[in-house]
Amino acid sequence: MRSINIRMKKTVLPILVSTVWISISEFARNETFLKPYWTEHYASLGLEFPSDPANGAAWGLWALLFSIGIYILSKRFSFWETVGVAWLMGFVLMWVVTGNMMVLPFAILWYAVPLSVLEVFLSVLIFKKMGQ
Repeated sequence: MRSINIRMKKTVLPILVSTVWISISEFARNETFLKPYWTEHYASLGLEFPSDPANGAAWGLWALLFSIGIYILSKRFSFWETVGVAWLMGFVLMWVVTGNMMVLPFAILWYAVPLSVLEVFLSVLIFKKMGQ
C-alpha cells in the first residue's frame, strides 16, 4: 500500500497538477487573451470559432495527454531538453498542421510562442519539483 501512495505522489499527482496548469494556460491564452484573433480569422474563412463544451473537453484530453508526454520526457531528458522537445512536439507541430489547414491566425504567434514556452517550462518544473 505504501508503494502505491509513493507512486501516486510521484506520478499521478504531478500529471494531474500539470494537466490543470496546461488547461488553465490554454484557456487563458486562447479563450481570453487571443479569442478576438481566432474569431476574426475563422469568420474570414466563413467558419465559427469552436468554443463549445465538447471542444473544451477535447482540449482537456489534449492537456492530459500532453502532460503524460512531458512526464515521460522528463524521466529521460534534462530539464531544458524536456522543455525543448515537449514544446516542439506539443506546439510547433500543432502550428504546422493548423497553418497547413489555413485555420491558424499567424498573428497570434507573437503572443503564443512565448506564452507556450512558459506553459511548457512551468509544466516541466512541476514534474521536476513534484515527481523526482
